[in-house]
Amino acid sequence: MSVLTSSAYAHLSPKQLVPQLADKGLYLASESTLYRLQRRHGLRAKKRAATRTHVTRASTLHRATRPNQVWSWDITWLQTTVRGVYLYLYLAMDVWSRRIVGWRIAERECADIAAELVTQACRDGTVDPRGLVLHSDNGKPMRASTMISTLQWLGVVPSFSRPHVSDDNPYSEALFRTLKHTPAYPRLPFANLDSAQHWLTRFVSWYNGEHRHSAIRYVTPDERHYGREQDILARRQQLYQRARRSNPERWTCATRNWNPIGLVVLNPQV
Repeated sequence: MSVLTSSAYAHLSPKQLVPQLADKGLYLASESTLYRLQRRHGLRAKKRAATRTHVTRASTLHRATRPNQVWSWDITWLQTTVRGVYLYLYLAMDVWSRRIVGWRIAERECADIAAELVTQACRDGTVDPRGLVLHSDNGKPMRASTMISTLQWLGVVPSFSRPHVSDDNPYSEALFRTLKHTPAYPRLPFANLDSAQHWLTRFVSWYNGEHRHSAIRYVTPDERHYGREQDILARRQQLYQRARRSNPERWTCATRNWNPIGLVVLNPQV
């Protein structure tokens, strides 16, 4: 209870708290036990309302077994204090590691900006773009001649969602949902471009370096992208084995699976 109510951890859900404690070499209880304590003592934080929609899948499969094989990118609107005026967030992510590899905020939607984003992301990450798959939806900037020409020049393989299907890019959609529903997202619209860039800089730093992603065994995107997840997950596995040996009566089945996620598939046939 002291951990659940502490200033360092009170804002975290048990699914985020358990791996953070494991990385510090501490096992207290399972997620279900911590959730049960939260309910019993009224510690559950009120969640921001979120709209959930069904996500359909594209017909082309892309498989990634390491970083920089498959990227996904998209554009979303950011509301401003001027009614009807929006900023445009261009954001590219690595599908295998979930790491944000490039982003840019602009006052207009333009293929030139998108092309610069991909080029800069490859340069900053020292990525060989030849053979890299870049997935997106069918928006005008995605299929514009400037964008396609840039991808061809780089050797990047463009991939698109099915025609007339707006939610066929699940990884980018999930990232935008995380961005706009994080408790730190501003309650008021952005005043200007500078304020939006300042907030996004902090968000990207947190998301890549601190956010433990549920789809990759609760390691951070940076830890997975740069090959540090193996040691982290191995230490967690050893911690759980020690905890089970110390209190075998608390375990009725196998310990939690801390094995790394190997294959990540974009748009699997399900």
